[in-house]
Amino acid sequence: MSKRRNPEPGFPPFLHLDHPRPVTRRQFLAQGLITGSAIVIAPSIAGFFRSSEARADVLACDAGFTPTGRIPFIVFDLAGGANTAGSNVMVGKQGGQLDPLTQDGYGLLGIPPAMTPVSNPANADPELGLVFHADSAILRGIRARSSATTRAKVNGAVFCAKSDNDTGNNPHNPMYGIHKAGADGQLVTLIGTQASDSGGNSAAPASMIDPTVRPTKINQPSDATGLVDTGKLIQILPNPADASAVMMAAQNISDQKVALMNESTLVSQLIQCAFRDTTHLVETFGDPNALNPLADPIITGSPTSLFTAAELQTNEFRGTASVMKLVVNGFAGAGTIELGGYDYHDGTRATGEGRDFNAGQSIGAVLEYAARLNTPIAIYVLSDGSLSANGQIDNSTGGRGKFGWAGDNSSTAATFMLVFDPDGRPPLGPAGNQVGWFRATGNVETAATRISDEVDLLAQAIVLNYLALHNQTGTFNTVLPGQGLGSGSQLDPLIAFANLPRFT
Repeated sequence: MSKRRNPEPGFPPFLHLDHPRPVTRRQFLAQGLITGSAIVIAPSIAGFFRSSEARADVLACDAGFTPTGRIPFIVFDLAGGANTAGSNVMVGKQGGQLDPLTQDGYGLLGIPPAMTPVSNPANADPELGLVFHADSAILRGIRARSSATTRAKVNGAVFCAKSDNDTGNNPHNPMYGIHKAGADGQLVTLIGTQASDSGGNSAAPASMIDPTVRPTKINQPSDATGLVDTGKLIQILPNPADASAVMMAAQNISDQKVALMNESTLVSQLIQCAFRDTTHLVETFGDPNALNPLADPIITGSPTSLFTAAELQTNEFRGTASVMKLVVNGFAGAGTIELGGYDYHDGTRATGEGRDFNAGQSIGAVLEYAARLNTPIAIYVLSDGSLSANGQIDNSTGGRGKFGWAGDNSSTAATFMLVFDPDGRPPLGPAGNQVGWFRATGNVETAATRISDEVDLLAQAIVLNYLALHNQTGTFNTVLPGQGLGSGSQLDPLIAFANLPRFT
């Protein structure tokens, strides 16, 4: 298998004197040297018979196709150790996002004195509910792909928590827990742009992993359309309604034969469900364009589309479009989008600003796509570790007069979650926009909460907040038996969101 060494125009790979020569897939990915291949073996109709057998415990023929009523969920996994705290999402002391750090504390997070919210309150921007730095590259990217109307219906929270640098071993990704909380799709439960147990770079907590719903790899349009193989029938009868009619006739004949068989109720139901599920697939997805982001005018192909055809030639945008098409439409319950090249401490600020802007555009596209479909969406942004600044101003056009990034620093790490609700800005829970806090010196206060120094507990907290959006925090112990966050009022400092009004 060949590997592309310079995958993205404008985002060349880079090397660090303080890092060893990359040898693992994750190290190559973090430094922008590879993006990974995309191979998915599409299931056949026979495969859907097996799928029905796997769902035998449900004993409901439409179990795989009934919407769950859960909010679609997408993880952005920024591989390499990206900046979140300060220069992108504002962080403060115990009083919240704008409880000021010292000048040196802001400096560690890449913010020069003139750009701190202390020197000028306008340097903090609350447009998304969650307060960003006014010149955040991620925020600029979000604005480039979303409307002001969409952004007015977003809220979010920053989670102040350490994670290890430059490793995929952080048990960051909560996808399996999100599924345990009820997220599911019409075609597939979990998807991700990488062929890993989490679908991305960072690992999933071992206590959450369910191998029966391991993410299907989706990082380009052909992967999405390849999820359904309806066989030669749809080629003979291109009209899905005609093909469905044939399948219904076959189903009725099968039902009559099954009625004469001396089989158990379970076996009979399995046979009947296999035909009914396959008929549904032919009827709904006989036209592969139903799953194809390239055939969706909201995504591309019209003057108001989110991406141009040229932009969808890049791996980041192609993967984003493919995952959001499936997740936001309910074809998949949740998905991970891994973006590479976020180990960007090369002494400049320009490199990191470019990478963060690119991530922001992908996030903004997902928000806007959900808005145009009138569908809520929850987005979680994580990275393996973080970095600190060198105190040297980068006055290049790309550097924007900010401090350059000097090296890895797990103590400045944070993650954040954004939620869009077409009915209006989501309400906040007891913790508000900031869970945990930073010390005045610019480091995570590790004694603030249970999640401040435990990445697996951080992932549990994201599942807790997902349940809170659905007014289901009372089921937390059932969803994650043995969870380590406590109970009752102990959970309040970790709950950033209240339930959306539709789940009251």
